[in-house]
Amino acid sequence: MSSPHVISLGCRLNLAESETIRTLLSDRDTIVINSCAVTNEAVKQTRQAIRRARRERPGAELVVTGCAAQIDPRAFAAMPEVDRVIGNAEKLRPDAWLSPEPVVVQDIMAVRETAPHLAASFSTHARAFVEVQNGCDHRCTFCAIPYGRGNSRSVPAGAVIDRVAQLAESHAEVVLTGVDLTSYGPDLPGVPSLGQLVERILAHVPKLRRLRLSSLDGIEVDDRLFALLTGEPRLMPHVHLSLQAGDDMILKRMKRRHDRAQSVALAERLRAARPEIAIGADLIAGFPTESEAMFENTLALIAECGIVHAHIFPYSPRAGTPAAKMPQVEPEMVKARAARLRAAAAGTRDAWLRSLVGSTQQVLVERPGDRGHAGNFAEVRLAPSQVGEIVSLKIVDVRDGKLIA
Repeated sequence: MSSPHVISLGCRLNLAESETIRTLLSDRDTIVINSCAVTNEAVKQTRQAIRRARRERPGAELVVTGCAAQIDPRAFAAMPEVDRVIGNAEKLRPDAWLSPEPVVVQDIMAVRETAPHLAASFSTHARAFVEVQNGCDHRCTFCAIPYGRGNSRSVPAGAVIDRVAQLAESHAEVVLTGVDLTSYGPDLPGVPSLGQLVERILAHVPKLRRLRLSSLDGIEVDDRLFALLTGEPRLMPHVHLSLQAGDDMILKRMKRRHDRAQSVALAERLRAARPEIAIGADLIAGFPTESEAMFENTLALIAECGIVHAHIFPYSPRAGTPAAKMPQVEPEMVKARAARLRAAAAGTRDAWLRSLVGSTQQVLVERPGDRGHAGNFAEVRLAPSQVGEIVSLKIVDVRDGKLIA
């Protein structure tokens, strides 16, 4: 019998959860598409992955889960290639995979607990991922993810620490993930913050060599978390911020909680306190009502914040979101603006990479052994080394957007 195959699309949280799914399936002849719904393009890619998987393994059971499946289960259940649809709350529960029902999807907004972070192994990955938070209480006007993930809920610190301690025995680096990571804690006794969770992990897991955080909402980076990001050597010098735009009117229409000046100030403070820190950001091109002047404000943000890890998303209207009802920017203009953002981000990134030539970087070696990532998350090509080890390497060149050691 063929082993289960889990195809993870989208975010790091999906990657973490896919490991749990793989464990739950044991040796079943099953293909799982763990879908993403952050954009219309992500949903399109999910459908493409389903059709491709069915062609490649026509006899396997094919199950769709993840955010796209949670938001629109009927549409995926109607696809002839799909055998079953399982919701986001159910996908980490053993009973859901044993159920004979073709659609197992509950009201995600009724979920009040985090799914158990039970992944037994990340043996195929150099770094491990731990889900500490799920869902989101905010309602950005462009975003459908709360309808796929539900309201914010946190994993108790003790469970997180135990899981990190287990992973630190076999992995040099652990990444904390969540849908809205900086909203960690308000639903737990004592109302702990993300900063307090990080402090406890570092104190109670001395074997952990590297800790990394996934995307952060800059407005929620408090003094404690800032001090850790800039002063704790085991916390990697890499901050990915959910900025989305660089124009105050667009930010207001997105229903974001920060303004442009706050984004710039945070990036400046981070780089001043820890000069080697690398700033990443999510940016949306062509949000409804965006004028050329508004777009230019976002374009300029890349240089002003020193963004070297940019995730650029062309805006696409998600059904049921307030932004979908706003006056839309012409699709060709959206595409052109996204291209301009990517070009600007590539220029900033290239200059940053070239500034690292001659430096020595601590690189986590990843499969197949000739590549890895430095602490600042720059990708590095290197001579074959042991996967999972951290090696000290002098950078001698930049080639195709990657550091050469």
